Amino acid sequence: MVWQPEIDELNRRKKMAEKMGGQVGIDVQHERGKLTIRERIDLLTDKDSFQEVGQLAGVAEYDGETLVDVRPSNKVVGLATLNGRKVVLSGGDFTVRGGAADASIGNKEGHAQDMARNWRVPFIRLLDATGGSVKTFEKIGRTYIPTNPVTPGIEKLLCEVPIVAAALGSVAGLPAVDACLAHFNLMVKGISQVFPGGPPVVKAALGIDITKEDLGDERSQVYEAGVIDNLVDSEEEAFDTIKRFLSYLPDNVWQAPPRVENGDDPSRKDEELLSIIPREKRRPYDPYKILDAVLDKESFLEITPHYGRSRILGLARINGYPVGVMINNPKTLGGSMDVAAGTKAIRFLQLCDTFHLPMVYFADEPGFMSSPDQQKQGILRAGAKILCTTYRTQMPWITIIIRQLYGVAGQCHDRPGGMFKRVAWPSAHWGSMHISGGVSAAYRRVIAESDDPAAEQKKIESRLNALASPFRTAEAFNIEEIMDPRDTRPMVCQFVEMAQAIIQTQLGPTSTPYMP
Repeated sequence: MVWQPEIDELNRRKKMAEKMGGQVGIDVQHERGKLTIRERIDLLTDKDSFQEVGQLAGVAEYDGETLVDVRPSNKVVGLATLNGRKVVLSGGDFTVRGGAADASIGNKEGHAQDMARNWRVPFIRLLDATGGSVKTFEKIGRTYIPTNPVTPGIEKLLCEVPIVAAALGSVAGLPAVDACLAHFNLMVKGISQVFPGGPPVVKAALGIDITKEDLGDERSQVYEAGVIDNLVDSEEEAFDTIKRFLSYLPDNVWQAPPRVENGDDPSRKDEELLSIIPREKRRPYDPYKILDAVLDKESFLEITPHYGRSRILGLARINGYPVGVMINNPKTLGGSMDVAAGTKAIRFLQLCDTFHLPMVYFADEPGFMSSPDQQKQGILRAGAKILCTTYRTQMPWITIIIRQLYGVAGQCHDRPGGMFKRVAWPSAHWGSMHISGGVSAAYRRVIAESDDPAAEQKKIESRLNALASPFRTAEAFNIEEIMDPRDTRPMVCQFVEMAQAIIQTQLGPTSTPYMP
């Protein structure tokens, strides 16, 4: 018992840290409908698995040589398990100076980042914090150049281990940027806002009075800007979604994605697939029914569902193996690619390529959206970016052409080199441009000089449509295979099974860095 006094002191200091910012701050947190950081960690992690790092860090108050109190650091970090898998956690404590980034003690966030990279395990940020505070200027007696010891290295971490960020309160400044320095992020409806500077900053800079909700809640960040991927209704749902997202990914890029046995027959064939695409080319259908029929049952986790809605994408399983999935959504913009859909598709392709998930693409791409509004937003440059991103990927890729492929956007189904497979359903049709619009351009003079321009245009279109059969393309071996749609799941299961051997040869960082 020689060192018992020191152990007693250690335990006393730990109890001080567990009080966080004090009961008043905790009560305010609860009144705002939010959990404290320690409640969040308990809810997210496996029971008794959290091993805190730097718990004793704080601002101490002494009476002579006697410790009176310690105001703990507003950053809680450590190692834990989620469903048995090791992760590194970093959480902001809003009860201590609002979690201000420049009020932290030491570089705990940077230590957590380094730990995730060196130990090669996923990194989770629980964000409920502001950025810099002018109170810090007064405390240190000067201003400072805006550099941060946390930020360097994140660009490498993004290429090596999964990173997830959850916005669980008013998140501003550096923590708001941290929310985007992740492979997946989410926010909670009613309690979360994300912005570079809050309402007082906006008022001072622009003279605009605005609430934090109008400035940065889900209306702008999820639905309009796509800054935040997914929206959930509660913190409990946020933590369940984090665990589910990570379940599709390996701990790091040196490992293959984990398989989960689920009992769904790989030979299952769904009769509905034969009739799901209407003969009328302009008539929409439900793309989710195709996913339900082909993917493992209840395995699809949609990512960024409220933004860029003409492209549906997410993670799923095929015969237990994790895959990335994309399908055009004919119910939004006819499925055509706008800037928003292209932006989210680029991030998703990078995610799947970084962590070696095979890509399964159900293609029904009518082309880039060419409206005046999209022209102003730069659809051509966005299109060029997704084309290059597609060509740079290396993961195994299979495209099932379920209806249409047109223009340069249609080229984004194809990945030259590597393990690539392309098949088409009998409902498929394609070309450099749509026949209706192409006839109006190519045969303008013939149509204009005819006795009945409308009848002449219809006649030309009918003649060209006869050439649009996918079987004519197959005769020239311009499409490798036309298949019965009901055979899609067994065929995709075979492809993904074969892809596992290729994935083993690709483990490690990819040649193209991940860009958030």
